Amino acid sequence: MGLARVHSRALQGLQARPVTVEVHLANGLPAFTLVGLADTEVKEARERVRAAIAHSGLEFPSNQRITVNLAPADLPKDSGRFDLPIALGILAASGQISEEALTHAVFAGELSLGGELRPVRGALAMALALAREPVPALLVLPPGSAEEAALVPQARVVRARHLADVAARYRRERPASGEDGGWSTVAARTPAAPLPGPDLAEVHGQAAARRALEIAAAGGHSLLLVGPPGAGKSMLAQRLPGVLPPMADHEALEAAAVASLAGRFCAADWGRRPISSPHHSASAAALVGGGSPPRPGEISLAHRGVLFLDELPEFPRHALEALREPLETGRIHIARAAWQVEFPADFQLVAAMNPCPCGWLGHPTRACRCSPEQVARYQGRLSGPLLDRIDLQVEVPALPATELLQGPGGEPSAAVRSRVMAARERALQRQGVANQALRGQALDEHASADAPARQLLQAAATRLGWSGRAVHRALRVARTIADLAGHGAVQAADVAEAVQYRRALAAR
Repeated sequence: MGLARVHSRALQGLQARPVTVEVHLANGLPAFTLVGLADTEVKEARERVRAAIAHSGLEFPSNQRITVNLAPADLPKDSGRFDLPIALGILAASGQISEEALTHAVFAGELSLGGELRPVRGALAMALALAREPVPALLVLPPGSAEEAALVPQARVVRARHLADVAARYRRERPASGEDGGWSTVAARTPAAPLPGPDLAEVHGQAAARRALEIAAAGGHSLLLVGPPGAGKSMLAQRLPGVLPPMADHEALEAAAVASLAGRFCAADWGRRPISSPHHSASAAALVGGGSPPRPGEISLAHRGVLFLDELPEFPRHALEALREPLETGRIHIARAAWQVEFPADFQLVAAMNPCPCGWLGHPTRACRCSPEQVARYQGRLSGPLLDRIDLQVEVPALPATELLQGPGGEPSAAVRSRVMAARERALQRQGVANQALRGQALDEHASADAPARQLLQAAATRLGWSGRAVHRALRVARTIADLAGHGAVQAADVAEAVQYRRALAAR
């Protein structure tokens, strides 16, 4: 009769909750029972663990009653991350390895039937949780997951390739010392600088849209591009990450941790602003997250980056309406019967749409086939509350072939990014946040406008029937324009330009 405890972690959103894997061996009818609110994937660990122990040259106690408890019992557990700690608990309870040595480490990893360790989701989240503790515990992970966790500077990470390698480190007759190919310490990694993305110099013409893109990048504003097919809307949106300021280390860790939860982490993308481009058939759950257990959606995968929604009116109405709350708060709270999780969703929205169903409304050479009712119905798929939350609404007209083929290239992304960084730095020194995040009293204090600017903004809001939210958003855009120009206070010219960026649909 034996009892052993092994430490692991369960994911709940971006939080990695401590889990104690308790294994009890007793005489009686042979059985393998797993309790503790385990999902189907976790319960299937019984067969994987049995085969992995047998194929690793170790002894599985098949003639005893095995009870595995994943504590706390009210915390849901999912995925195959508990295969390794369950196997180690069985080996410790049967006296094949030392239980005392296991108490100073945290284990996670999926086992193959042959005993090889396979990567698991959320390695970065586990490493971040352990790094916050006063004395970070040793984190033992499979290849792939270990390199990912080593991106956290304070983490102590070991890479293990096989169950036999882990068991060899904790055998009673062989203390863990030295290193070999199957068990090795992974030093803290310093990722290489990200490769440059698409350059804004490749976009010919479209001076107004390029200016709006620069303003959006400087202030963190959302952007809607309206124009006929082939005008360059997608090209502009895909080049927005290249003009945004570089990511800070904590921002890169947050974005990488969310990608790790979804199994999309790639070391080559470290430090690069993410851009998420879901298809217009995506459901609301795909956008905001969901499922059981809840997984991050596209808005969370675009955290600290760009969410690009092409063909905006073609998205389901309820999916677009689900964006309203995270656009304001930068977070999304998902509530299910057994789960309550919160994911970060501080993204910059860039959307693109045609002006009408056929796409040729306002085109200089092609005639539009749509009736006014069809145009109104098509544009009416976007609700007023959603449009209110989009700061910049810009028309992207069709360009003549001569300008596309013979016109000079645009300004490169590096030059635009230098101005964006200077404007963003002015905002951060003044108020500590980007202009898009100004709220309430902070907006009144830091987005102060002179008398002519206030009069112009009031006249525009009255004439165009703006809501209070639209007025405040236009004032934030004007504050960003003033930062790009180096103005201390918002001037009338800044307000006039900001007003023009909210009329792409209203003017039709």
